[in-house]
Amino acid sequence: MDYNKLFSKVVSRSKASAIRELLKVISRPEIISFAGGLPAPDLFPAKEVADIMQDVLDKHAKEALQYGTTEGQDKLKKELIKLMKETENITVTPEQLLVVSASQQALDMTARIFINPEDSIITAAPTYLGALQAFQVAGADIRGAESDGYGILPEDLEAKLEELKKEGKPCKFIYVVPDFQNPTGTTIPEQRRLEILEIAKRYGTFILEDSPYRQVRFEGKAPRTFFELDNGQGNVITMFTFSKVFTPGFRLGYIIGPESVIRKYVILKQAMDLCSSPILQLATAEYLRRGLLMQHVKDIIVCYREKRDLMLKTLAEYMPKNISWTRPEGGLFLWLSLPKHMNATDLLPKAIENKVAFVAGVDFYPSGDVHNDMRLNFSYSTKEQIVEGLKRLAQTIKENL
Repeated sequence: MDYNKLFSKVVSRSKASAIRELLKVISRPEIISFAGGLPAPDLFPAKEVADIMQDVLDKHAKEALQYGTTEGQDKLKKELIKLMKETENITVTPEQLLVVSASQQALDMTARIFINPEDSIITAAPTYLGALQAFQVAGADIRGAESDGYGILPEDLEAKLEELKKEGKPCKFIYVVPDFQNPTGTTIPEQRRLEILEIAKRYGTFILEDSPYRQVRFEGKAPRTFFELDNGQGNVITMFTFSKVFTPGFRLGYIIGPESVIRKYVILKQAMDLCSSPILQLATAEYLRRGLLMQHVKDIIVCYREKRDLMLKTLAEYMPKNISWTRPEGGLFLWLSLPKHMNATDLLPKAIENKVAFVAGVDFYPSGDVHNDMRLNFSYSTKEQIVEGLKRLAQTIKENL
């Protein structure tokens, strides 16, 4: 059977994740990898999870092991609504919230709900690779708006929207990761968020806000979310996930937005997976009810802040002077820029020969035409690995300048 004749157009638009493919290559223990976006596994609350899982099975086995509602378990939704009010000053009803299988499912669903082939959207350039994958599979025309050290530039965003308007193509949505962006680590200041929101309203589109790292802030005051700044006017849909602040293995997140829009997500999710895991939802609800999440986040912040500081110190000590990098106020990543004549993709095999790995930045650009950047992760490696790995990386760069 020649299956190539039978595959859908969706398959032809699907591309393998550069990061996931790379992780398979660099899994050898001697290679120090800054390539993944993995939380530190030694911080996982394994004992608390074991206790809670047993408690859930003892008290709620029939509910935990049965099919659940597509919208999400009521116990979890109640805790999420409380959490958002306490931590973000966001007020939503249960009908405005959907539990999903982490934010990647929310991205996939958003693409299916809003994008027809050739529909236009705008993202920052660079932006999260997993989002680009989801939007590309849907056949989107992705326009990248330029960014600086404070995120997407409002003036270039408006210029891109004006271009689409002249082409007679509406922009379906503007995708942003406003806090400690993956891949750059940059944060959009509040005044710029207000400008971006106003531009979106003026051009009749909405903001898709992806917020996986927001709670992992090391310093400074957090700008308000786009959702809060919109003040209930329905111009923002926001995604959260537990992957970076609890456990990625639970594959749980949630999405908030206008009730009529969330209803469309619910209907689509019915066709996709019926429901996210009830037992994991109930365990997460109990974790929240016991007040364990924010204490765990505090532990993450202490650990990741030390690793970020060590990475910044080591970069300053060993990197050539014509190399620059971002200084994130939180999150898991920073962004390193080589001189314009260098190609990070070409450098990667040489780095792997020196037993260190990173992710080349080209795949984070919608246009795929910027080649001198790389993403470095500081959350996963040990402190010893950070120092040794950056020494190896600096040597590799010096050898190829």
